[in-house]
Amino acid sequence: MQQQSVITRPITVAGGVYAPGHLGELTQIIDFDLVDAVLEETGTRQRRLRLLPSRVVVYFVLALAMFEHSSYQAIWGKLTAALTGLSLARPNVSSLARARRRIGAAPLRRLFETLAGVVGLPRQPGVCYRGLRTVAIDGTSLHVPDEQQITWRYPKRTGEQREFGYPLLRLLVLIECGTRALLAAAFGPETDGELVYAGRLLHALDRTMLLLADTGFDAATFLHDVHTTGAQFLIRGGAQRRPTIQHRLPDGSYLARIGYRVLPNLLPVRIIEARITLTLADGTVRREQWRLITSLLDHTRHPAHELIALYHERWQAETTYYSIKATMLDGRVLRSRSIPGIEQEVWALLTTYQALIRAAGDAAATRPGLDMDRISCTVLVQTAADTITTATAVLPTSPTDPLGAIGRAILTNLLPARRRQRHKARTRKNPTSKYGPNAGQHPKTAQTYTINATITIFEQGLAKRRHR
Repeated sequence: MQQQSVITRPITVAGGVYAPGHLGELTQIIDFDLVDAVLEETGTRQRRLRLLPSRVVVYFVLALAMFEHSSYQAIWGKLTAALTGLSLARPNVSSLARARRRIGAAPLRRLFETLAGVVGLPRQPGVCYRGLRTVAIDGTSLHVPDEQQITWRYPKRTGEQREFGYPLLRLLVLIECGTRALLAAAFGPETDGELVYAGRLLHALDRTMLLLADTGFDAATFLHDVHTTGAQFLIRGGAQRRPTIQHRLPDGSYLARIGYRVLPNLLPVRIIEARITLTLADGTVRREQWRLITSLLDHTRHPAHELIALYHERWQAETTYYSIKATMLDGRVLRSRSIPGIEQEVWALLTTYQALIRAAGDAAATRPGLDMDRISCTVLVQTAADTITTATAVLPTSPTDPLGAIGRAILTNLLPARRRQRHKARTRKNPTSKYGPNAGQHPKTAQTYTINATITIFEQGLAKRRHR
């Protein structure tokens, strides 16, 4: 007779019809009381007890973001897989769809707003620069289904003769650079520019922060609005701007004022101009001209060479989008086929991502000095998804174990301590890509590189950048 092993473990979840309402170990971050309070605040709690209570539906919608490849019923199966022996509802697809419509987007948006915020500790690597918490803002696009009831709100891109590609949703987020936590988010049709949505994120800024952003955010009115929040900024400027030098500084930067014919009072700024030389591993040399605009006017406290190096942290916003779009969404089109459903799905995606980052932050806090760049988003997402299927640690069980399954997994599988600078490979995968004119101008494989910055002043103005 073959030997057999029997493994049992206690599983604690909510009682009765509420049992399927969980998100595995992430439920300790998005807990029952929080979800109930949000439902009460938004007026979306059920009026009578159903087989699919509103709390359960919220967790089901959040689980959609964790299992993008799975159908409704497959996801319900994952939520209930470990709850054997309980008499639970087995809803069909139409029931789950109606339940989603019943609660709408409001509770998911409120959940995100509650969880959004800084995660990193001030002394944690990458979180602060000379006492200022570094944050970044940037935009991206998500594909939505090509349905008539959607394209009126989220139209396709149009060429000279016809529309092409999927309808697009524009998403902007404000992130904490050291942890890639979300501080605020806004989204809507791509027909509205990034500055429209960026203005909706300014409420999350305060005087303890330094905002990093690319050229698209160098408008004088936007910089003035950032300045009025008390936050500092370090923004890359475009070639269309021709600042007048008011005072040259010893580190090669200079003071100027911006906002002529736009602002009632000109905004004092400091301009840092530099020639950037990238030397790739294969010997290819690339040269760029940079112009950085900052409100940090003291060149002794904030030297120009430090700010040039710091600007690279803006790319943490791109890494955030990669985690959301590639690791979580896996490049897929959003599944919802109505405007309210899309809004609900996006808020759920952002809420789930923020819960994952908070779990990672809790784990990183147990190792002082750990750079959160070393935490693998893939391991984080996969481990959190496994705890949903196994209903692990839905409720806190051991006060002596601050890590849990998620924390142990990500700390066991840390990325290398010192990552080399790499030039990202760029290939034109989409025939309708706006990067078509630059096809073949970027390496097809990622390469290491060295960077050299020479601070100078472009007396004849800045050369226009290629569209890319």
